[in-house]
Amino acid sequence: MWAVRRPPLRSDHHPPPPFNAPAARRLRAALGLGPDHVAHALRASYDLPYVTPALVAAWERGSASPSHPELTALAGVLWCSPGELIGRPRTLREHRLARGLAPEDVAHTVGYELQAYLRMEETGGQWRGTDRQTAALTRVLGLSLADVLTVTGREERLAELLRDAVTTRWQAYVRPVSKIAPLERRLLEEVLHGLHQDYQGHMAATLSWGGGPTDASDPGRDFLTHVVDHFWTAVEDGGRA
Repeated sequence: MWAVRRPPLRSDHHPPPPFNAPAARRLRAALGLGPDHVAHALRASYDLPYVTPALVAAWERGSASPSHPELTALAGVLWCSPGELIGRPRTLREHRLARGLAPEDVAHTVGYELQAYLRMEETGGQWRGTDRQTAALTRVLGLSLADVLTVTGREERLAELLRDAVTTRWQAYVRPVSKIAPLERRLLEEVLHGLHQDYQGHMAATLSWGGGPTDASDPGRDFLTHVVDHFWTAVEDGGRA
């Protein structure tokens, strides 16, 4: 019955945006639609003849991700913005799509030539604008401080500093971290102190269970892997890591 296949992706095709599968499933259910209804609407109204109920179900399970055009069409069927179907954006392009903006709109707002802006989207999605342009970008895309660090390529440096802070003397890293994440000093001190205690607590608890050095490194390694997430969570909690 479903003879039409999904067209192959070109080699220069952008990777799919991070898809929020639970949100898609929830929005569909709220409209009282089944996967077959969604698939029919995508075929009939959005010129996507290859979409089947099975493909819609795969999107909702997280075993497949819609492409940019498919996600935009799905948002139309579910009566929502594309941003509601995107997980946490990490690149310039993903943030722009989440806001439903055309590249021309963003380029004009931040004072960039369109082709120059598009090149930044194409080459790793990292922002290279001036401080003034970054402020304009933050407003138009609704970026948080964490988002700004990600799109400017500074998140990895922050992760390095945080890993050093929680494994050594956190006090020595208040100033270096503040240069990347300009937060109020008292808050930053509380956050770093709390992260340090949390990390050391993980390590001490594992050792008290009788594990050897290799065992003890596992929870610590996991904490360090997600240290940036722990950092922003603590910031949002006002320093209570």
